Amino acid sequence: MKKNINVPQSYEEYMDKWTKIYQNTNYDSGLTGYFLKKSHEWSEKKFDKTMKFNKVLEVGAGSGVHIDYVKHQYDEYYMTDLHDSFINQSKDKVNDKVILKIEDATKLSFEDNTFDRVIATHILEHVQNPHEVLMEWTRVLKPGGVLTIVLPCDPGFAWRLGRYCCARKSFIKQGIDYDYWMAREHINPINNLVSFIKTYFNETEESWKPFSISSMDLNLFYIVHIKI
Repeated sequence: MKKNINVPQSYEEYMDKWTKIYQNTNYDSGLTGYFLKKSHEWSEKKFDKTMKFNKVLEVGAGSGVHIDYVKHQYDEYYMTDLHDSFINQSKDKVNDKVILKIEDATKLSFEDNTFDRVIATHILEHVQNPHEVLMEWTRVLKPGGVLTIVLPCDPGFAWRLGRYCCARKSFIKQGIDYDYWMAREHINPINNLVSFIKTYFNETEESWKPFSISSMDLNLFYIVHIKI
């Protein structure tokens, strides 16, 4: 007798579709796109063209949005992601200083003390054992290097409201079972991640956006720069 259960699409099928529609659905339209782009802009506000980080690593670069907001100088910028389809979308960013590479952000192939800056936007909420991943990112940073992290304020009220009114509807129209996959993808709540960051690191510069109030319910994003 057949069991009365629903079997969602496989993770591979979901990721294949997600990576193809991610840029257009998330970044290229509406309020969702506006605020996601602002999160990248806000995270780079601290840096300007007079500053230089010789070697930069971006983990979970996705479709390659963030590098367009980087104003400081660099000699090498590694854009990395686990998924081929995202890497392929970023090929137009490649030049003599920008390198594309497939990397697992939770287990990097780079040697200790390799980078002057590590950038992680909208990724720590997705990974298993985020406290260990934070240590992995600091492992590849040189002493005095900077780790920049951008996080959604999920499950804060403002984030949940915005997701329900904007992103959720767009992805459902594209055939994505949005609630199910967000339950599987956004596995780390913002309050837990902030607790890890505050526990592990002594020299941090944090901000909450769009309102400069330390509240996960009133804001959409948490941004922190950590000096190692």
